[in-house]
Amino acid sequence: MPGHFVSAVWAWDPSSPAPPRHRRACTYEYFVPAGVAGANPTFDSQLAGLVAEAEHAIAALNSRPDRALAPLARLLLRTESIASSKVEGLHAPVRAVAFAEAELRRLTPTLGEIVSSIDAMQLAIDRATDDAVTVEGIADIHRALMMRLHPAIAGSIRDEQNWIGGNDYTPCGAEFVPPAPQLVAALLADLVTYCNERDSSPLMQAAMVHAQFETIHPFADGNGRTGRALVHVVLRRRGLATRYVPPISVILARRRDRYIRGLTAFRDGDVAAWLEMFALASTEAASLALHYLEAVEAAQAEWRAAVRSLRRDSAVWELIDVLPAHPVLNVPIVAAATRRSAPQARAAIAAMEEAGVLSLTGSAKRNRVWEATTLLDLLTAVEDGSLPS
Repeated sequence: MPGHFVSAVWAWDPSSPAPPRHRRACTYEYFVPAGVAGANPTFDSQLAGLVAEAEHAIAALNSRPDRALAPLARLLLRTESIASSKVEGLHAPVRAVAFAEAELRRLTPTLGEIVSSIDAMQLAIDRATDDAVTVEGIADIHRALMMRLHPAIAGSIRDEQNWIGGNDYTPCGAEFVPPAPQLVAALLADLVTYCNERDSSPLMQAAMVHAQFETIHPFADGNGRTGRALVHVVLRRRGLATRYVPPISVILARRRDRYIRGLTAFRDGDVAAWLEMFALASTEAASLALHYLEAVEAAQAEWRAAVRSLRRDSAVWELIDVLPAHPVLNVPIVAAATRRSAPQARAAIAAMEEAGVLSLTGSAKRNRVWEATTLLDLLTAVEDGSLPS
C-alpha cells in the first residue's frame, strides 16, 4: 500500500533562533500514505503461518486459568507501558518506577513520562470495548499520556509540520517527514474507519493500525507510545487479548533498529516485511508473558506455603493475591487493595515481612514503605526481555 511524496518549501525566516544555515529556505518532501480503510491484503502461506502462530500464542496467554486476574493483568500492562517508554529512550530503574507509580516518591521528568505512559495504556485498554474507535478516543489516550508534563499539546492534533531525525529547525534533511498538517484529519478519519472493521485477522489489523498511525504522526509528540497503545486496543476489541496484553514493546525495545526498519518498509510499500517483523515480535512477547506469569505464580505459591499456618481469614491471603500489582507498598495501599482495615493490612504486611517476602525500605518510623524484592527482580528481568529462569 504505497503512498506518495509531495515536495514542499520551508520558508526563509530571518527571525528564527536557528543557526544561520537553517534560517534560509529549503525544499523537503513529506509523505502521504494511501488509506487503509477496506484494506485486507493477502500474503503467501509462510507469512500467513507466522500471523496465525502469533495469534495462537496470544490466545493461549489469554486462555490460562488464573487465581487473581486483575493484579496479573496490571503487571503485564505495566510492563508493556514501561517498555513502550523505553522504545522512546525513556529509561528508569524498575524500583524507581514502582515507587513513582505508587506515589511514594517525587516524580522526575522521566518518571513522570513513564507513569503517564502506564496511565494512557490503562485508559486505552479500559475503553477498548467501547462501541467504536474514534479520533476523540485516540486524542484522549494522548491526553492521558502528555497532560502531566506537556499540557499544551495533550490531546491536540498537530497544526504544524513535524518530522523525524535531521535537525530541530527545519524538516530539510530529516529521516522522515509525515503528511502536511492539513491532511491529517482525513487520514485519521480513514484510520479509525479501518480500526472498526473486522475483515482482516486481528493481529494483521493491529500491525496495520500501528504502522499507519506512526506514518500519519498526528501529534506533536508522543506518537510512538500512543500508537503502541492502539495495538492493544485492536487486540482487545477483536477478542484476541481479552485479559492480558502481550508485552510486544519489550521485544520492540530490544530490537529497535529492526522495528524502525519494519515501519520504513511499510511506508515503502513492503507491508509483508512489516507484518513478518510484527508477528515474530508478538509471538515472542506472548511466550515471554506466559513464562513471566508462571514465575510470578510460582513465587506466590512459595509465599502461601510460608504463611500456611495463618488463619484462612487473615488479610495476608488477599495480600498475596494482589501483590503483583503492588511491588512497592505501604499500609494504605494494602488496605485499599485488600479492602481490609488498616490494622489488618498492617498485620498482613508484618506476616509477609517475617516470611521474607517483603523488605522494609529506609529507617523511617512513620509512613513506612515495603518492597517485594522477588517481584522487582522478575520485573527487571522481563522488562529486559529475558525469560525468568
